[in-house]
Amino acid sequence: MYYEFLQSHMGINAQVASFVAETETTLKEKFNSLDTIAGVNQLKILQAMQETRLSDTHFNGSTGYGYHDEGREALEAIFAHIFKAEAALVRPQLISGTHALATALFGNLRPGDTLFSPVGSPYDTLESVIGIRNATGSLAEYGVIYRQADLTKDGQFDYNAIHEILDTAPKMVTIQRSKGYSWRPSFTVADIRGLIQCIRTRSPHTIILVDNCYGEFVQTDEPIEADLIAGSLIKNPGGGLAPGGGYVVGKQKYVNGAAHRLTAPGLGGAVGPTMGMTRTLMQGLFLAPQTVCAAIKGAILAAAVFSRLGFDVNPLVDDQRSDIVQAIKLKNPENVLAFCRGIQKAAPVDSFVTPEPAPMPGYAHGVIMAGGTFVQGSSIELSADAPMREPYTVYFQGGLTAPHSCAGVVYALDELYKQGRITL
Repeated sequence: MYYEFLQSHMGINAQVASFVAETETTLKEKFNSLDTIAGVNQLKILQAMQETRLSDTHFNGSTGYGYHDEGREALEAIFAHIFKAEAALVRPQLISGTHALATALFGNLRPGDTLFSPVGSPYDTLESVIGIRNATGSLAEYGVIYRQADLTKDGQFDYNAIHEILDTAPKMVTIQRSKGYSWRPSFTVADIRGLIQCIRTRSPHTIILVDNCYGEFVQTDEPIEADLIAGSLIKNPGGGLAPGGGYVVGKQKYVNGAAHRLTAPGLGGAVGPTMGMTRTLMQGLFLAPQTVCAAIKGAILAAAVFSRLGFDVNPLVDDQRSDIVQAIKLKNPENVLAFCRGIQKAAPVDSFVTPEPAPMPGYAHGVIMAGGTFVQGSSIELSADAPMREPYTVYFQGGLTAPHSCAGVVYALDELYKQGRITL
């Protein structure tokens, strides 16, 4: 009935609807396993909220300096509990995952220190933060040295190169969990745990930071062995309700470093108004496991549909998932435009808008971004984006509900079909 409604009431081509419906019938077992993961993560969050003794009195917001904000303290205690961390910094003043990561980096690195990425190039927006691409106020301008070890041809850690750099005892290692705008695998928690064990053995005093963006609650555990973990609340842990914000969790010393960078030396985490957002952030976190589950169902359906049509997809349908992002090589810019315009047509907000590639702050190439979202830039909501460069790969993610995430796949395919760019 779902696909019939898409056809009869929403203008989707009958062949497109039938093709996707047929594909989805092969995924029932995978979808059931995702429900199990979501159930475990739901209980983890429930336990954290219960043991923190969350009360409706915590939903009162603060203004101005935000001194003695009990709701903020409860929210940070809950995040620390979930990530088995000593401390957490969870603030609406952190505007993005890039900002959360930059705060953790600047808060714990000093001139002459070395930052090392053992997983290849970082996400595009971090290139400016680090100074790989010239930008005002980058780590490079402050005298922080950057080194990286590229992955092997099959996307695995190059331990020989990693050992060589670790032997110089870099101050900090940064590990990006999600693939970003690359074709490598997104690393599982087990992958990251193995890499952390190597780092601890080879360079025990090196600080380990994990970029957890897009990865929260995809598996039943998190990369808790790291010294710091950072992410965005308008991705997974905000559950689609958080209107903004980010988090840094980990060891008290390093979280404090991030807090003093976010506010000012001597103030740290003692200030920061929540401005009435606490209840929404709490409720979004509570819903996050189900929202993440819905997004992954759509990602798996996209992988199944587009691989069936002969497009390269990453991850494959049967691969273990470690983030919500589905990469699809669409081969040419026209296909990318059609896909993203289909996603936009599936949106509840601005469905009538036609997305176009444009320069974006922090990116080296023009980027097309499709996403009629309730929260601007919220990539836990149905969205797709692509840098307009070869090999013309689109990155699809999100969906507050499974029916909407799956509808995104249908609309994207329908747009490609109607433009004569695919045959069924």
